[in-house]
Amino acid sequence: MDGGGRLDQPLMRSRPIAAEAIGAPVDEPSSPRAENRLHRNLINRITVLADYRHSFRRSGARIVRSLSPSSSAMAIATVLLAAAVGYSVVAGGHLANIGTWAKTARDEVANAVGLRIAAISISGSKEVSREEILTTAGVSGRGSLLFLDAAAARTRLLSNPWIADAAVLKLYPDRLQISVTERQAFALWQKNGRVSVIAPDGTVLEPYIEDRYLDLPLVVGPGAEIQANDFFAVLGRFAAIRGQLRASVLVAERRWDLWLKNGVEIRLPETKVEQALELLTKLDHDKQLLSRDIVAVDLRLPDRVSVRLSDGAAFAREEALKDKKKKKAGDA
Repeated sequence: MDGGGRLDQPLMRSRPIAAEAIGAPVDEPSSPRAENRLHRNLINRITVLADYRHSFRRSGARIVRSLSPSSSAMAIATVLLAAAVGYSVVAGGHLANIGTWAKTARDEVANAVGLRIAAISISGSKEVSREEILTTAGVSGRGSLLFLDAAAARTRLLSNPWIADAAVLKLYPDRLQISVTERQAFALWQKNGRVSVIAPDGTVLEPYIEDRYLDLPLVVGPGAEIQANDFFAVLGRFAAIRGQLRASVLVAERRWDLWLKNGVEIRLPETKVEQALELLTKLDHDKQLLSRDIVAVDLRLPDRVSVRLSDGAAFAREEALKDKKKKKAGDA
């Protein structure tokens, strides 16, 4: 060794170390040439060890490796290290943060290579705003087109009651196309004193009423939101009745009562509703039934129509009957 503690270099140039790996003959250790080879091997091993330790210091690793670790020991150490890191992440409540970080990192990489969402086209929306669609679908300015889950975005859009159907299409490299089919406001539904806006399929669109919905027909009672569409399909054929309608009340989820704007109640049967409405229309046309001083018309029985007069009309009728009886008695 020289004065600086370094190993003296051999006078003769040695062959590459790779020769040992391919089975080159090794000199006997007793010869000077063999001793030089041992010195060089020792230097190479020390150098390799130093490189390993240096790289682990830079990465923050705290595992001290031996000169000749076995594969099983390394596997155990790796498992223990992974378990320790995983426990620390879960115990410290950092799992969500790591997931967010990983998602952000992958989106940044995809954006850097030209897969950013640069253009978004939305069609079919009237009731739902563009901002609400993008927020619901999970589309942001930082997200990448590559890692956007189109199926999950569509599922989230369908959670909006106004959206009946949706399609999310990724057009590489940087375009996103979203099309929605909206439900239509159909009627107002009152249940337990609360009024909501509903679609033809009974979906509650809004739990409150805006002024623009005040002209929608009103249906009342449990199940009315589901049966209203079919019922109005029949009632719509009788414009004279529909024009006077104030509310339709579903009774026991079996049959309908109609409340007209003048306060008259029409009691419809469970079956043959169309025939009952035809009879009511004929009576109103021929005898102006619905314009009289009555409070109810009962059409539940197929062979008769019952009419209930108002209190004033009933009193007047009773007085008229009394006078008629008195006249008959006087004539007698």
